[in-house]
Amino acid sequence: MSTTQPAKSKPGNLDSVTWADITWINIEKPNEADMAFLAENYPFHPLDLADCLSKIQRPKLDVYEKYEFLIFHYSVWDKIKRIGTAEQVSVFISEKYVITIHSGKFTPLGNLFRLCQSDERVRQDHFKNGSGHLLYRIIDAAVDSYFPILDKLLSWADTIEESVFDENVEAAKEVFILRRDVITQRRIMVPDRQTFGELETKLARYSKVELAPYFGDVMDHMNKICETLDEIKDIIESFKDTDYILSTNRIKRFMRIITILASFATPIVVVSCIYAVITLHRDQSTFFMAAMPVIIMVLISIIVLIVLRRNKMV
Repeated sequence: MSTTQPAKSKPGNLDSVTWADITWINIEKPNEADMAFLAENYPFHPLDLADCLSKIQRPKLDVYEKYEFLIFHYSVWDKIKRIGTAEQVSVFISEKYVITIHSGKFTPLGNLFRLCQSDERVRQDHFKNGSGHLLYRIIDAAVDSYFPILDKLLSWADTIEESVFDENVEAAKEVFILRRDVITQRRIMVPDRQTFGELETKLARYSKVELAPYFGDVMDHMNKICETLDEIKDIIESFKDTDYILSTNRIKRFMRIITILASFATPIVVVSCIYAVITLHRDQSTFFMAAMPVIIMVLISIIVLIVLRRNKMV
């Protein structure tokens, strides 16, 4: 028997789905009223409820006699800043319920919840092995949803690699933007990996099946994610060094050009200055000849500027 009927007098942000004797409560965009409802109906510690409303808490797993409290993070891409930002999911779990609390930006979690509401077979499959196994399904969906982000980072790195070796493209800014995002992603995923590693033994009391194979698969995925982020970080460092070396070589090459131009120009300017002084001494009205050194220097400056702009040095 299953139902998706909401609890009586529940806040507007709270929704629930039940199968057999297990209920999944999902709260999006939590507020004080939601926390007051949970405090009134469940034996949660006030500090845990406060953590659910705080901006960002470190990933953690707190074990109590009647329930466990989990916090983990996920990444949301900021298109304007071009960087992932950490969002928090708070979870209360006991034998009869799983309560997820988040900002609503975590699309995979919301989609999974609504799928359980609408599809009886999916609901039965997720709920039948206990609340511990249901939480595994939630975490597995969260971890799997990160792989498209990882693919985008790898594609971004490939694009930057082409730019680094293209003399007509300025790649330094892209390298540092990607480097900043990868560092942020590692700050999100590495603590999650440590927290998820503790769940297998802690959730055993809430599961009807052995969780070791399931969380072993989750940890394999988390290890792959973190190792790939480390590899991208190493690649970026090599891009940074390569771009610096190539830029330095380009600067040296153009400095040689400027030196050659200056070598040709110096004798001309010196001779022109001497000639102008002699001419002015003989004829005070010869303005063009007096201005000849200045004209030559201006022409040389224009030529150098054109060469530098053509090669994107200025």
